[in-house]
Amino acid sequence: MFMNPAEILAACNLQVTDSVADFGAGSGFFSRAAAMLVPRGSVFAIEIHKEIVNRLARDAAEQHLSNLHALWGDIELPGGTRLDNGAVDFVIVSNVLFHVEDKIACLTEAKRILKPGGRLLVIDWSESFGGIGPAPHAVVTKEVAQGLCTHIGLTLLSDTISGGEHHWALLLQK
Repeated sequence: MFMNPAEILAACNLQVTDSVADFGAGSGFFSRAAAMLVPRGSVFAIEIHKEIVNRLARDAAEQHLSNLHALWGDIELPGGTRLDNGAVDFVIVSNVLFHVEDKIACLTEAKRILKPGGRLLVIDWSESFGGIGPAPHAVVTKEVAQGLCTHIGLTLLSDTISGGEHHWALLLQK
């Protein structure tokens, strides 16, 4: 396994009542782990592909994760998550930055939905691994991501959380 979402999220000190948004939730790898860590909170698994949103909703129901809500949304548009300003305590952006065209828009949307003092976890590939991970030109380095986040006004809390064998991780605060 390349990374362990439960271990990574445990290092972020999520509280049992936290509300969490998982941008580009995909298979729900991080969404499910977050839902188990915040049993009295909510997790919004945001995905642009409607068939994946439907699968996430089915999986959450089958796994009795009533606090996991699969939502269709475009994380690159202002208001594209369809969540209110200051709606969540924590946002996860894992293996997403290398995909999105407008990285600033994605990170700005994350900042918009964070409560004051809310935290953002950004994880991405540390390099291209010849068929595993992004193409070499698409890799976003930790330094570039940190620069983008500080540019929009987020504060770095930690760059020492392990993102796994082939990933870096940053924890930032609004």
